[in-house]
Amino acid sequence: MLTKIATLLEMIKFKHTVFALPFALIGAFLAGGGIPDAAVFAWIILAMIGARTSAMGFNRIVDRRFDRRNPRTAGRAIPAGAVKLREAWVMVILAAALFFFACYNLNRLTLLISPFALGLTFFYSLTKRFTWLCHLVLGAALAFSPLGGWVAVNGSLSGYPYVLSLGVLFWVAGFDTVYACLDADFDRKAGLFSLPARFGREGAFKLAVLLHVIAFILFAMTGYLMNLHIIYYLGLAVTAGALFYQHLIVNPKDLSRISMSFFAMNGLISLTLFAATWLDLLIYG
Repeated sequence: MLTKIATLLEMIKFKHTVFALPFALIGAFLAGGGIPDAAVFAWIILAMIGARTSAMGFNRIVDRRFDRRNPRTAGRAIPAGAVKLREAWVMVILAAALFFFACYNLNRLTLLISPFALGLTFFYSLTKRFTWLCHLVLGAALAFSPLGGWVAVNGSLSGYPYVLSLGVLFWVAGFDTVYACLDADFDRKAGLFSLPARFGREGAFKLAVLLHVIAFILFAMTGYLMNLHIIYYLGLAVTAGALFYQHLIVNPKDLSRISMSFFAMNGLISLTLFAATWLDLLIYG
């Protein structure tokens, strides 16, 4: 059973929860001016784990036929036979139940928006079949993270800095565009849509740079609107460095270091912005 659980967690890349969870906590910390109540904090974490697990499991299920044909993904758990389809569905349903239960234990508004948040993540898994804007849809899905964290604490959207969610949207769309370059050739052959398949790797990289510049500006606007101080902007400077570095080490002709670009740098960005926000609120209030 432990081996099966480990296989399921690897299938959904559980460690990549680090991308969205810190932004949910940023929203929660900004809403409350610091660390929220312990119970609220715990339910937010459980909600994020449930949502991402369910969404990624659904993605692996609906993409299994494409994954089987793609040499890069043929070794994934479902096409390789390490996880049965019914096992994946059980995980998706249980994780979704955890998400809704956590939202129920937070407040009424959190529960009301929860179907839209989870539904958008499910919808994203289908968008590569008909639009190259799929990366923006993924960004919109993750943009619910800080909004959800804010609502979990405040029980309302009053005062919420929407530029924070927009920043997440463009940041995610940017790094997902770069990552999609790995499958540009396969996507064209399979009739799937993505920015690299539509505009080529070079065009996609240029668009990713633009998306990340917009994201940085929106993150800076968040600090201004929420009256944050020097610590937040120091974290933002680290973010700028990480964004620049990931475009420096990967280019359209050399994707060999894309794992560092995709996971290490973007994990650093989300954790740095969270830590900077927390310390800023802790010191300055």
